[in-house]
Amino acid sequence: MTNAKSMLITGGAGFIGCHAATHYAERGWRVTVFDDLSRRGSDINWDHLQRRGDVRCIRGDVRQPADLDRAFGKAGGVDAVLHMAAQVAVTTSVTDPRHDFEVNALGTFNVLEAVRRHAPAAGFVYASTNKVYGGLEHHDVIERDGRYDFASLPSGVGEAEPLDFHSPYGCSKGAADQYVRDYSRIYGLRSFVVRQSCIYGTRQFGVEDQGWVAWFTIASVLGLPTAVYGDGKQVRDLLWVDDLLGLYDLCLERGRPGSIYNAGGGPANRASVLEVLGELERQLGKKIPRTFADWRPGDQRVFYSDNRKAAEELGWAPRTGVQAGMEQLVAWVNEHAPAIARARAA
Repeated sequence: MTNAKSMLITGGAGFIGCHAATHYAERGWRVTVFDDLSRRGSDINWDHLQRRGDVRCIRGDVRQPADLDRAFGKAGGVDAVLHMAAQVAVTTSVTDPRHDFEVNALGTFNVLEAVRRHAPAAGFVYASTNKVYGGLEHHDVIERDGRYDFASLPSGVGEAEPLDFHSPYGCSKGAADQYVRDYSRIYGLRSFVVRQSCIYGTRQFGVEDQGWVAWFTIASVLGLPTAVYGDGKQVRDLLWVDDLLGLYDLCLERGRPGSIYNAGGGPANRASVLEVLGELERQLGKKIPRTFADWRPGDQRVFYSDNRKAAEELGWAPRTGVQAGMEQLVAWVNEHAPAIARARAA
């Protein structure tokens, strides 16, 4: 184990970060997670990781360079960095844009500088977002079979789509996205940008303004009010978290530094908000009451990823269908409902 590779995961107590920590620890990496535990439910994932015994947990804030220096020092000889730490909700960014900027844009800059100082040869994967493409208003949208769809993008949105940051969240994540790309060109970092669509899975303590598939599942199991913003016909492509980690693996193993990849469920795994609620009703065997409210800022009517670049360059493709993924999510929420309820009440 002394010769094992070392990985540092910022935001490691979050949904994706916790899965990544487990994934790489089970593959023999020495994993250090770094998190400020500001996100609801992150303390539960933190405790889960600490109980494993093979993951080091360091509390700190990406806004503080000294915290990052301390984490890199304790991790020792870092071979790979997964940068998951972020403010993740569009609505929160609109309410408090300064905090959003400091965490997402400045925080990513701080992580990049820490990598440049402490681990310039490390592989660096940044969790970006499809929100860097903006509202996509220049693409015609039609209604087909009760949901929205692109009129002329059958494979979805590709990486060549012009950037159009919309909302403070889109601006902060987009700025970070471009910094990560440019640090490869200017400083030679082995960095990769993964523009993620709707990622879902277990250990996701979703709330109303982020992690909507998990939130609908939690609300449906716990009997909480379910609000649909807009008309519910808006479409996203759903990507199971383990499939995303497979892309991270391939980036670190054989990706070309500076590459950008879209990562979503793709056309085969798209679903509208109402269709997800319908699938939950089928799996839970009950009607799910819902209310409707106004559209939220920056909410695209339709988005699904064109994954062909990752397929052609890395051989990656989603493996988990929406029904199978949601069955696993529902089973997890049912099993952990009391703990989830306590986390919501905290």
